[in-house]
Amino acid sequence: MALMEIVVVPLGTETPSVSKYVADCVSVLKEKGLKFQVNPMGTVVEGDVDELLEVAKLMHQKPFEKGAKRVVTTLRIDDRKDKELHMEEKVKSVYEKLK
Repeated sequence: MALMEIVVVPLGTETPSVSKYVADCVSVLKEKGLKFQVNPMGTVVEGDVDELLEVAKLMHQKPFEKGAKRVVTTLRIDDRKDKELHMEEKVKSVYEKLK
């Protein structure tokens, strides 16, 4: 299992607010049944790499369907072969080291 952080930025829209575009992108994750966490600057998703790349493409296309003239998408993928990655455990291990 891998983790992907994705940021989809629609440009050329009628307003500087992007929340409706974010909601549309997140709806793709819900439809696919993937585990995800939205944060103030992006979204983290769990899955296998092929699945994550496929869903990233679908999320990238969503703002165009709502009239965006340009979309900039940034991805970061963390993929380990020695053990499964999970969002909660990765964050938990950091906080444990702060104690």
